[in-house]
Order: sequence, then structure tokens, then C-alpha cells
Amino acid sequence: MTELSPVAAAVIDAVKKVSYDWENMFPSHYTVIAAAALKAAADQVVPEQGCPICGLTQRENERQQVRSQLLAIAAELETNEV
Repeated sequence: MTELSPVAAAVIDAVKKVSYDWENMFPSHYTVIAAAALKAAADQVVPEQGCPICGLTQRENERQQVRSQLLAIAAELETNEV
């Protein structure tokens, strides 16, 4: 098991707080739940966008960076068992 980044660990802690039975779950279950929630948030709040020919505005670039960060945390959770 690899140690999680502080951000990914905070996500897992949040899942544990709201899950009434997390102590009986396999670690992979709550990491999968957390990763899925982050992916859904990225898709709903910051959808992938942009025109490959025209490029992105400064604001769109910032939003895509947020999306990338959310997806990176999700990927970290998916590749680590807590």
C-alpha cells in the first residue's frame, strides 16, 4: 500500500465520516466510491471542453486544470488500497 497524498487522504476521511458502515467495508470499496464521486464531480462541474483548433480561454484553462486535479486524485485513489 502506498501512502496517499494529503488531499486523497482527506477524501477518504470524508467518505469514512458519511459511511455508517465503513469499518466493515473493504478498503477498496471506499476508495472506489470516493474515486467515482470525484469523477462525477469533474464531469458535472467542470466538463471537458475546448476547441482543439481555437484553443481555450484563460478561464477555460483554469477550469480544465481543476478538472485535471480532480481526476488525478481519483486516479490516485484507484491505484492505491488504503
